Amino acid sequence: MTAVDAIRLALFPTLMAFAASSDLLTMTISNRLSLALTAGFAVLALTTGMPLAAIGMHVAAAAAVLVVGFIFFSQGWIGGGDAKLFAATALWFGFDHLLDYATYASIFGGVLTLVLLQFRKLPLPAVLARQPWIMRLHEERGGIPYGIALAAAALIIYPKTGWMPGATP
Repeated sequence: MTAVDAIRLALFPTLMAFAASSDLLTMTISNRLSLALTAGFAVLALTTGMPLAAIGMHVAAAAAVLVVGFIFFSQGWIGGGDAKLFAATALWFGFDHLLDYATYASIFGGVLTLVLLQFRKLPLPAVLARQPWIMRLHEERGGIPYGIALAAAALIIYPKTGWMPGATP
């Protein structure tokens, strides 16, 4: 296995896991994370010899998703970090895997929302009520850490992409 293969195996999944855990614990997704995903794509696209036209299509997919994401953000439907994470992930997937990714993210996001709505109806045991991150999740009018759904969907789709050594796009 080459160094590039090791990076392809580890970088994207690690950043997605970090996005999910960060959103769960803090209800924020750092701009640095989206920038790291973008930079990682650029480095790997260049080192793996991705054709310039293909890079352009990946960038177009990310731009389209960013526009839609910010429309959703302006309506209050998603957070700004979610919109940027979705776009950075679309950069890696391009149009080839974008519909599958959006479908999984929607399903996982719906399930996550339903689970949290039910969780918020339950009284918290005292030991959990002392955890600030659990209290944020339990707030009746609190947000949904949608980064969890975005990351889970990304981790389902990623092995099917050309980024995985031996995968067929």
